[in-house]
Amino acid sequence: MAEASKVPVKTEKTSAATPQALRPFESLRREVDRLFEDFAGGIWRSPSGRSFFDIAPAWRAPSIMAMPAVDVTETDKAYEIAAELPGMDEKNVDVKISDDILTIKGEKQEEKEEKRKDYYLSERSFGSFQRSFEVPSGVDTDKIEASFKKGVLTVTLPKSTEAQKAEMTITVKAA
Repeated sequence: MAEASKVPVKTEKTSAATPQALRPFESLRREVDRLFEDFAGGIWRSPSGRSFFDIAPAWRAPSIMAMPAVDVTETDKAYEIAAELPGMDEKNVDVKISDDILTIKGEKQEEKEEKRKDYYLSERSFGSFQRSFEVPSGVDTDKIEASFKKGVLTVTLPKSTEAQKAEMTITVKAA
């Protein structure tokens, strides 16, 4: 069985006016595009196949990898985020925490080249993703760990001892 590789979790301080602060608007635009696409069967698309609502010109639009599937679970002692990243290596994944926002970024670059007597084939594909999560209160940010095993990134956010003790069961009495 393959061992899990450690992925470093970087902590950084940033100001509120970063480009990442504007990313929710990109997500909103994609959702609105999808809504119009579903509703009207594609009549809101330009002849080039792009949405009329797209801001970036076609030549500047980056190749975007599909968002990875993510599972978020909570136990008594920690929160756990598991992201499926098939075909990626830990060196292509970046995990950062800044201002109580955990960000997972990844980039995949594939090149395929095939030379035969009759033909030459060369294909390149590039894609990237970024997912951000608000870190819940009561998480010990100094002890956050990330590991990568068999295409799955697992980020463990341990709860502080105070947060673990804060839970209390209250007995429900009949009236």
